[in-house]
Amino acid sequence: MNKVGIIGGGPAGLMAAEILATAGHSVTVFEAMPTVGRKFLMAGKSGLNITHAESHSALLDRYGAARPMLENALNRFTGEDVRTWCAGLGVETFVGSSGRVFPKAMKASPLLRAWLARLQDLGVTIRSQCRWTGFDGNSLTFETRTGEERHQFDAVLLALGGASWPRLGSDAAWVAPLRMQGVEITPFLPANCGFEVAWSSFFIERFAGQPLKSVTATSAAGTIPGEFVVNRWGIEGSLVYAHAATLRDEIIAKGTAVLTVDLMPGRSTERLAADLARHPNKLSFANRIRKGAGLDPVKAAHLRECFPNASALDPIALAAAIKAVPITLERTRPIAEAISSAGGVAFSALDENFMLKALPGTFVAGEMIDWEAPTGGYLLTACLATGRAAAEGMIAFLNAQR
Repeated sequence: MNKVGIIGGGPAGLMAAEILATAGHSVTVFEAMPTVGRKFLMAGKSGLNITHAESHSALLDRYGAARPMLENALNRFTGEDVRTWCAGLGVETFVGSSGRVFPKAMKASPLLRAWLARLQDLGVTIRSQCRWTGFDGNSLTFETRTGEERHQFDAVLLALGGASWPRLGSDAAWVAPLRMQGVEITPFLPANCGFEVAWSSFFIERFAGQPLKSVTATSAAGTIPGEFVVNRWGIEGSLVYAHAATLRDEIIAKGTAVLTVDLMPGRSTERLAADLARHPNKLSFANRIRKGAGLDPVKAAHLRECFPNASALDPIALAAAIKAVPITLERTRPIAEAISSAGGVAFSALDENFMLKALPGTFVAGEMIDWEAPTGGYLLTACLATGRAAAEGMIAFLNAQR
């Protein structure tokens, strides 16, 4: 029986533990936090979006430039496979109106409890409050409640997460020890993040915290429908996250970025202009755009925030403004606030089985690797898929050592 160490108790690490233990290996999971799955549980607080029900080809496209490197892992553990796996744990799932897949209970805790019970039955040992600190020859070193420990394994999986939400354990402290071993690391950047906007004090005081619903937003990523939230420092929400990678890269290249919002995507510019023209200028501007364009107060304020002279525009120009409100984004929010991160272990540092070329027998999975995806179940799906693929690579490696 081979002795395997898994460093990190998130979805990627736990999935690898399940596959390895099922194959008959002795598995110990080391987790720096007091309990495993903390970011997983946080993600499930507002409804655990576990995968997406769109076609597999469409799902693969969500990983952008990383698709070629992730495709084999995702082909072997598809979105439908995620749902089947959940069912095997006694957790029923359903497809929401947007195609996102959720457990019927919505929360992450029932799924995690069932998963941990399965791992216990498989003989997996979980060591909490054991922080991996690096290498000492052939040993891995850990900081524990009772002092430093050293352990040796026949194979190791690192599944330590990225650099977002460090208070939940993903603090990227693993970068330094891996770089010392010659592993190429791409610098981290925020992904699925909010952006800062120089709102006026009036707009902040009146509308911070309110959503803009039923709009579309356009950037180099395309035109996408949805909603987002205005807050004191800028904008955030699912529609913003869908554009986040493109906007972040534009800010890096140019210093600022522009997200263009259509406040009334259901009406053409011509139709809006005609509707606005039917309401005389003697009406207040607020009443004109409410009656003529159907803008609610936050949309109307948003229009005036970005077009201070909106009340002086003729119906045609006003309609064009409503259909293309530019929001200038000054910077991303800090990576510690981001839902996920880009960057991490470069794919060039890995072989086809997610093993580090510089450290034979040491594998990586999950958000440690340099890939990103929008929200919508794609992050969790790829973490599970890479954890599974890395475990299968470990099994092949161990079999080859016999």
